[in-house]
Amino acid sequence: MGFARTCSVALVGVEGVVVEVQADLEPGVAAFTLVGLPDKSLSESRDRVRAAVVNSGGEWPQKKLTVGLSPASVPKAGSGFDLAVACAVLGAAERIDPRVLAEIVMIGELGLDGRVRPVRGILPAVLAAADAGYEQVVVPECAAAEASLVPGVSVLGVRSLRQLIAVLTDEPVPEEEPDGHGRPDPLLAGLRVPGAGAATGMHGGGAQQPDHDLADVVGQTSARTAVEVAAAGGHHLFLEGPPGAGKTMLAERLPAVLPRLTRQESLEVTAVHSVAGLLPPGKPLVEAAPYCAPHHSATMQSLVGGGQGVARPGAVSLAHRGVLFLDEAPEFHSQTLDALRQPLESGHVVIARSAGVVRFPARFLMVLAANPCPCGRFSQRESLCDCPPSAIRRYQGRLSGPLLDRVDLRVEVDPVTRAQLTAPGAGGESSAAVADRVRTARERAAARLAGTPWGTNSEVPGRELRSRFHAAAGAMDEAARSLERGVLTARGLDRVLRVAWTVADLVGHDRPDAGDVCLALQLRTGVPRGVPMALGAPA
Repeated sequence: MGFARTCSVALVGVEGVVVEVQADLEPGVAAFTLVGLPDKSLSESRDRVRAAVVNSGGEWPQKKLTVGLSPASVPKAGSGFDLAVACAVLGAAERIDPRVLAEIVMIGELGLDGRVRPVRGILPAVLAAADAGYEQVVVPECAAAEASLVPGVSVLGVRSLRQLIAVLTDEPVPEEEPDGHGRPDPLLAGLRVPGAGAATGMHGGGAQQPDHDLADVVGQTSARTAVEVAAAGGHHLFLEGPPGAGKTMLAERLPAVLPRLTRQESLEVTAVHSVAGLLPPGKPLVEAAPYCAPHHSATMQSLVGGGQGVARPGAVSLAHRGVLFLDEAPEFHSQTLDALRQPLESGHVVIARSAGVVRFPARFLMVLAANPCPCGRFSQRESLCDCPPSAIRRYQGRLSGPLLDRVDLRVEVDPVTRAQLTAPGAGGESSAAVADRVRTARERAAARLAGTPWGTNSEVPGRELRSRFHAAAGAMDEAARSLERGVLTARGLDRVLRVAWTVADLVGHDRPDAGDVCLALQLRTGVPRGVPMALGAPA
């Protein structure tokens, strides 16, 4: 009787579980049985593995073969177990020393000719292996850079099963010529799934376009200030204004103002994008804040995650540590928008299915954009709108009160005049200048919040704001009166205080004063309170 075991990783969301792949050979009628809750694609690995072993020069054992995936209670999905199954079978057949395989984690799909293809989720799988104490990992050659992001793990990238067998048996490693002769490598198809992310508005791995600069935005002093405050404190933003006023321009330039991701944040974002199949070849680490802009026809599953079979991350998770822009927000389905309440508060999404519960990270900066009415021309100063009052109320009522109560900043974006467009030097400050102030404000907040589990002002709970981080004496009087008049809710009062701390960090105050709180109130309610809106150089 022959027996061998090696390891692979099963992904549940972005979390991995190390799976022991066991192969047992017994005398009897030749058969191949795979047990351990495999899905359809994993069950088909029996044919892929057999063909790959034979075409790699190996001899398929003509005995009763049983391959078990342990723990058997964890559902296994995908083709990433192929490499481990093939090596376990070869170990049981004594083609490879079983003792060599026991402490190695193998991840990869096998082609019928023995080539090793990449699969989605390499980074979270290697992270799970490292957390479990494994130090050696075998992955496809084109995914080795992604696996090498995990410290303390020795990564071996192989292009074919033939190469891996030679390495494990101390034989000369054969050279594998790349295919294509100038054409794209077909093995890279597993890293970037065609069309993946199209429904969420993500292209190019979430990288922000380099030519998006705030200097292109003409006028809009209030909206530019709101974008700066949102970036400095991680506050959600609502932009309301007529078509063509610049709402989308402002949202697209927000990621360029955000600070670069830290190493831990980059690994979190990369893990989500790896599971979703959005990592571009050659760029395994996402270092810039992602930007995700789903169309208003997006379903709830595409926005928050889910789908049939294995749950996939949605737009809120793909925008983790970045920006989620919902243009034409009232056109989204009301239930889809209300599904955002939980991730806005908790910073993660929990998807419950009959097969289990999946948890995805979802700490993002949300930007809502909307027209004031169906025709878009409604204004307090001009009467160009043809919509009846009932249509305006119905249109504005599509955004529920509980959702808007979670938005810290609400700004009206006015249309740009001809004089503003044609004036010399019409553009405002560049993204680089604003990003410097944002970075300084974030550093002040990080120093104040050192030793706490929070990193930005928007994450601090209200009770901590009231008990540990006090504003200047009398600074909150105007906000308290707004609460008594019903203009603010209790949650709204806490959010005003959070925004006031961000404003204080931007202007260099040790604590928010009355002017900082009034500006925060003006940004929260949209009601002018006689305070200047510009924080930096005048536009």
